[in-house]
Amino acid sequence: MAIGDVSKAKQCLARVGYYRLSAYWYPFRRFLILPNVGRGRPLFHTFDEFVPGTKFEEVIDFYVYDKELRLLVSDALERIEICLRAQVANLLGARDMHAHRSAAQLHGDFTTKRSRRNNRFTRHQDWLHSQDDKFNKSKEDFADHFRKKYNGLQPPIWVATEVWDWGMLSHFVDGMRHSDTNAVASHYGKLTGKELVTWVHALNDVRNICAHHSRLWNRGLKVQPKFPPMGDLPELDHIQGNTHSQTRLYCALLIMCIMMRNIHPATEWHKRVVDLVTRAPTNPIIDLNAAGFPMNWEQEAIWK
Repeated sequence: MAIGDVSKAKQCLARVGYYRLSAYWYPFRRFLILPNVGRGRPLFHTFDEFVPGTKFEEVIDFYVYDKELRLLVSDALERIEICLRAQVANLLGARDMHAHRSAAQLHGDFTTKRSRRNNRFTRHQDWLHSQDDKFNKSKEDFADHFRKKYNGLQPPIWVATEVWDWGMLSHFVDGMRHSDTNAVASHYGKLTGKELVTWVHALNDVRNICAHHSRLWNRGLKVQPKFPPMGDLPELDHIQGNTHSQTRLYCALLIMCIMMRNIHPATEWHKRVVDLVTRAPTNPIIDLNAAGFPMNWEQEAIWK
């Protein structure tokens, strides 16, 4: 790797750290694609050397750009998370103020299957332990007020949701009745509850990447979001059948854009995405295809 200004490079390494920056120079390493006989997918062998011409300044540009991207994504995730929590609380709270605690109000798999983390409890019981611990330890004014005024009582769902993070929200949505997830999904177009659950899990993965300040740009999604049939959500049609786009950052941005435009019809978040992505660092190693962006993606109606 060519280092033009050694003093500046030392400052960057001292400020950011070698290990964190290594995630941003990893795509600049030389690799070889090998056939994987009988298994379909090719094998990748990465060498301990960089592609000729790699510059330290390009790595820093990539790092700064990815930070801008994470901030933009985090802005949308915050709005989506808050809205989803409110939609869940409004729906279930109208039926039972403690619906989140009642096995009768939730899906049987959630309330009877054992937790992978602790098989002494059901998934629901394990989730409740985490939620109650969060609420009891919360130093937010609303939690302190409730504990003092209603000492010994459990908070209703519209209060409890305020301590849910993305992880708790995604597990709870997965544990709701199908009719309830369908009702929440209907806010976002012709979408089923099962599809929404995969969207929420995928966005939770993206949220974790952002929360830990990790590289977001050309990461794959751990959970592949499910899509409705062609035509039900026209905004998704241009990547139907495109597995690469459906498992990369582009798919997450597309889902967030759909949800944001339903939550805030006047939002211009999508324009900020187009502006940021179209000024990505110019480098053949860091291209749009690596993040799943299809050809002419910005011409799709959802981004206008």
